[in-house]
Amino acid sequence: MGEKSQHNLLLLLCLSGLVRDSAAMVFWTATVEIRYTNSNNETVDKFCECGVYGRNSPLESAFGIVTLPNGDPKGCGLGSVYSRNSSSPPWIALVKRGNCTFSEKIDAAKRQGASAVVVYNADGTGNSTSHMSHPEALDIVAIMIGNSQGTEVVRLVTNGTPVDMIINVGSPHGPWMDTYWLYFLSVAFFIVTAASITYFVFISANRLYNLSMHRRAERKLKSEAKKAIGRLQVRTLKSGDEETNSESYVCAVCIESYKAGEVVTVLTCDHIFHKNCIEPWLLERRTCPMCKCDILKALGVEEESKDDIDVIPPQDATVVTVTGGEAMYEVPLNDPTSSDPLRHQHRYDNRAFEGDAQAV
Repeated sequence: MGEKSQHNLLLLLCLSGLVRDSAAMVFWTATVEIRYTNSNNETVDKFCECGVYGRNSPLESAFGIVTLPNGDPKGCGLGSVYSRNSSSPPWIALVKRGNCTFSEKIDAAKRQGASAVVVYNADGTGNSTSHMSHPEALDIVAIMIGNSQGTEVVRLVTNGTPVDMIINVGSPHGPWMDTYWLYFLSVAFFIVTAASITYFVFISANRLYNLSMHRRAERKLKSEAKKAIGRLQVRTLKSGDEETNSESYVCAVCIESYKAGEVVTVLTCDHIFHKNCIEPWLLERRTCPMCKCDILKALGVEEESKDDIDVIPPQDATVVTVTGGEAMYEVPLNDPTSSDPLRHQHRYDNRAFEGDAQAV
């Protein structure tokens, strides 16, 4: 047997145990109706939902004339316990609790043809009942009633009054059937539902709020981007321009060569593109398609929110070195209070490299 089959079998056994335990916790009541004629020749009819079906009893109706055991009211024994047999009209055995098991009492009446067995509780228990178990006596209706109801019927039958009894299925009871549990489950269901709806509303509202804030920020940033784009250099290409004479110059957005008369936009990184191509691109991405230079940052748009922060950067220079070697170059930090443009230029220790940079 494979591992999956073993897992399924174990799950089936567990579920079977849960169903069996749940069924044992639920019991069904029985309605009991007795009918007889009193000494005044009047028909008396009494009805109550005072019985409880046995755990192993079929949930069915039964009727017949009440019959008491011979001698011992507890109906224990292997012989002819009753003065009736299967050929008699339908009859119901009425026995008292005690001396032997419920299965033995019920089986003794079943052997002689009883249509049902009614066990009344022991003396001193009032009208209380129990959910009796009789696994060895099946396929016959068996219920328990209280001692008070049982002794009243016994008294009538002992005095020679024929008593007819009708047994019908009542209602289920148990931890999941009682009114208390129904109220509890209803309240719990309402609380869980309300909590779920509240959580869903909170999450939805939070997402809508974040989406709204994101869209607002995007609109603001796009507005700033439009202003920044308006500050970029715009050129109209001429026939003598290098861009129109060389096939190496192409617009990185539409991948087409430049022609004389076309309008191009020059970004802060000195890359050029068709004006109609680059503007929609910058509104969505705000970076150069070729070098990823942040156009807004280069134009100082994103720094506008920091205008109120008064920060004076240090005047020390940052020296970049190679591990195990001498300093290659130093870059002075920007000084916003200085008007000397040379402070914003790189100074190279390698003079040849500096000459190449100046030549560019």
